[in-house]
Amino acid sequence: MMSRLRQLISNLKSHISNPSVIEPSLGEDEDPFDEPVRLEIRDVFDLHTIPPKQVKDVIEEYLIEAHKQGFRFIRIIHGKGIGVQRDMVRKILDRTSFVLSYYDAPPEAGGLGATIAELDLDRSG
Repeated sequence: MMSRLRQLISNLKSHISNPSVIEPSLGEDEDPFDEPVRLEIRDVFDLHTIPPKQVKDVIEEYLIEAHKQGFRFIRIIHGKGIGVQRDMVRKILDRTSFVLSYYDAPPEAGGLGATIAELDLDRSG
């Protein structure tokens, strides 16, 4: 058992000492995928997994798709933080023609860390 562990450690050290084996990490906003990633559209969307520079575009596209899917209410989870993403989400909601209203989610659904939006299904985007 101990010799197996030594072998694994030795292999790991050789990989670490050989930079050609280790791939560079992605930059903060680099996309690891060659093609767009299709997500299932639901009535809740969590922005925590979206790189900050892509949030605006992703929210706009999400709203269009959620409207097409026929969701009357959606919840966008932006986190509490200092309110930057919350403000961005609400600015987009303000200028989206088929958004009737929006408000903070109730405490059990995220409170200040999420926004509920009501969509007008009779109005086209």
